[in-house]
Amino acid sequence: MRRILIGLLLGSFAACNPPKPPAPEAYAERLTQARQEKDVQLKKEAEPVPADLKDKLLPLVYYPVDESYSVPAGLKTLEKFEPVDLVTSTGSVDKYERVGHLEFTLKGQPLKLTAYVPAGQPVTRLFVPFSDDTSGHDTYTTGRYLDLDRTGSGIYQIDFNLAYNPYCYFSTKYICPLPTQENRLPIRIEAGERVKAKG
Repeated sequence: MRRILIGLLLGSFAACNPPKPPAPEAYAERLTQARQEKDVQLKKEAEPVPADLKDKLLPLVYYPVDESYSVPAGLKTLEKFEPVDLVTSTGSVDKYERVGHLEFTLKGQPLKLTAYVPAGQPVTRLFVPFSDDTSGHDTYTTGRYLDLDRTGSGIYQIDFNLAYNPYCYFSTKYICPLPTQENRLPIRIEAGERVKAKG
């Protein structure tokens, strides 16, 4: 049975009743610390970064922390989840279900992203693969991922500072679902993980 590894999670800041937002300095400090801890883990563990690529790919590179890329979103849940085939990095197909659409405003522009869950699995976390105008340039070619812990209120905090590269960025041995056209954002998302410049 094929395992699909979709990345190391930094945690979700979504909550039904979110506490008062931390000061920008505390927010940036917390994310910076989480990023450093992720580098340590990736350096130490055998997977997903191959030993011969650790010096090349680590530490990971990011856009500067920018709180303006963390915005509230409302999930419009479908009455009945819709089965959908997500094409993977190898051309195979993985079975998912379309849960609904996350609607939000970013940089003054109304946007939406479709949220998915693996077919047949409990809905405890929403999988949100996306691409944008940085994809294939500053960020990974096929797009990046977000994971959101399920809330009872339908209100989520989409924090693009937490956007991460699929494991395919580290090695072609991994099979990663690709963002669909409906999750192509027509703007630059200059937040979260980037890719290292070639050369």
